[in-house]
Amino acid sequence: MQYHLNGFRPGDPDIFPPAPDPARRNGPDGLPEKVDVLIAGCGPAGLCLAAQLARFPEIATMIVEPKPGPMEKGQADGINLRSMEMFQAFGFADRIKRESCWVNETTFWLPDPARPDRIMRAGRVQDVEDGLSEMPHVLLNQARVHDMFLEVMRNAPSRLEPDYGLAVADLRVEPEAGDHPVSVTLERCLPGSSGERRIVRARYVVGCDGAHSTVRRAIGGTLHGDAAHQAWGVMDVLAVTDFPDIRMKSIIQSAREGNMLVLPREGGYLVRLYVELDKLHENERVSERGLGVEDIIARAGRILRPWSLDVKEVVWWSIYEIGHRLTDRFDDVPEGEVASRLPRVFTAGDACHTHSPKAGQGMNVSMGDTFNLGWKLISVLTGRARPELLRSYSAERRAAAQALIDYDHAWARLVSAPPEGEAGEMPAVQRQFIAGGRFTAGLTVKYARSSIIGAPDWQGLAEGFEIGARFHSAPVVRLADARPMHLGHVVETGVKWYLFAFAGAGDPFAPGSPLVRLCDRLENDPRSPLRLFRRPGEDIDAMIDLRAVCQQGFRELEISAAPPLLRPAKGRYGLIDHEKLFCADLAGGRDIFDMRGIDRERGCMVIVRPDQHVAHVLPMEAHEELAAFFGAILRVP
Repeated sequence: MQYHLNGFRPGDPDIFPPAPDPARRNGPDGLPEKVDVLIAGCGPAGLCLAAQLARFPEIATMIVEPKPGPMEKGQADGINLRSMEMFQAFGFADRIKRESCWVNETTFWLPDPARPDRIMRAGRVQDVEDGLSEMPHVLLNQARVHDMFLEVMRNAPSRLEPDYGLAVADLRVEPEAGDHPVSVTLERCLPGSSGERRIVRARYVVGCDGAHSTVRRAIGGTLHGDAAHQAWGVMDVLAVTDFPDIRMKSIIQSAREGNMLVLPREGGYLVRLYVELDKLHENERVSERGLGVEDIIARAGRILRPWSLDVKEVVWWSIYEIGHRLTDRFDDVPEGEVASRLPRVFTAGDACHTHSPKAGQGMNVSMGDTFNLGWKLISVLTGRARPELLRSYSAERRAAAQALIDYDHAWARLVSAPPEGEAGEMPAVQRQFIAGGRFTAGLTVKYARSSIIGAPDWQGLAEGFEIGARFHSAPVVRLADARPMHLGHVVETGVKWYLFAFAGAGDPFAPGSPLVRLCDRLENDPRSPLRLFRRPGEDIDAMIDLRAVCQQGFRELEISAAPPLLRPAKGRYGLIDHEKLFCADLAGGRDIFDMRGIDRERGCMVIVRPDQHVAHVLPMEAHEELAAFFGAILRVP
């Protein structure tokens, strides 16, 4: 990370100085009359969005939560590869890696053919195939993920804190109301003030308020789908057992007692068990069965035979019914008015899609929703982009949610199904697990062609950076200090776009080389997007951050010979930024040009969005196309 640009500041660089004049203005009751963004719900989706907005004190942000304080335990625990990459952009991936339980291997258990009342290990597989990401698949209490986002908010210039004990009771969109067209009725939920109501006006509202979302209902959204009519129990326990795979992710299918998932948790001792319970009748609700934690423990013990299970402490438990539901739209714009009306209200997470926890995608996809929305809201509210940008949220994320619903529908039924296959064969659930590995890692999301996703005309120049998919990082060596690192780790959460220039064959710094011509054009042409879209007094990389990657080893190049744009003077002292240039890591099998299929002769430009997705691939000489792409999205100050 970079800091001290505008003067030395001691202490933790992740704690920013408080903004002297943040945009939010509270009244005598501690609540504002107006805000730019009001977020309903302090789950992973809401906190992910709030953490992004918190770094922009000029945006008045409010996040409300009916509960009296932060979550402490329970709920989701799976963090896939894509979410870990996102956490890297926030700056806390390393802390998650240190605390969490890493999932390295998954084992599969079936009834023993010789004694069907007992289970036996029938297969095992590496949990994540090599090369998908530099990040691990991990398990960690959702509350700790919340803590990370809350810390980012608390340390941000706005010092944003949730308003606990407040729920959205209703909202109305009133287009004639000017800059703050959404009227939000908030209701106090805590003892002593319960039932008191207050209206706050907002420019935008984001409903992250769960499957029973008030925000979704207020804009006419409905969840459509079905239920599997199957009760499952889940519990986090401290237990003594001789089951050999208690510290492995395990999928167990018994002959008569149902199925179970074993998920080891952080700390080395805690474990989560998902336990299949009873079938439900067509119109029966799981609450009508009167099931409790004792039923979960008893069923888990029977499934594990011949292994024992002695539960010493139940940390958290719940019983639920599997359902797969998706809302018809993710914002407040009716289908027939998409071209004529801009969205003001959005939904995210469980408010617009629900599914089983079997594939471990709930928290991940919810955070993916607001990681997609956050930079768009910030760009619009800070005047960096046109409001039409916000239309892309519903289109991009509803497609991603539909893919999840389709996958989870099949996976949940397979996990709940009786064991299949002959003795010695790979279990059906193992075959499906392997086939769906990239999906459950969160790496199959690919956004369709739009104003912010370019055409695939030049995809062949960088086949491993698929347009619309997330930027698949690879090792490089930073030229200035010979530091080995991952190129994708330079992308930080915010509104900044990244332009990676991969130099072609020959000396990249020679006069007239494609890289030198590109830098000259971007630095000096009045139509350059680097110049056109930054504000007076801002650094050259304030909105579009150019980085170059060369094919040579770091000892073969001199940074002093690089174009000035790759050694820009920044900040009030005009200090030189030495972190724009990278070389291929020529250690065995780690050359980024080979790993990502980059055309060595021609090189290319790769445009990466603030949410780490590849927006476009262009030839090095496509200066006009580069300017046109950004010109369709960004606003000239």
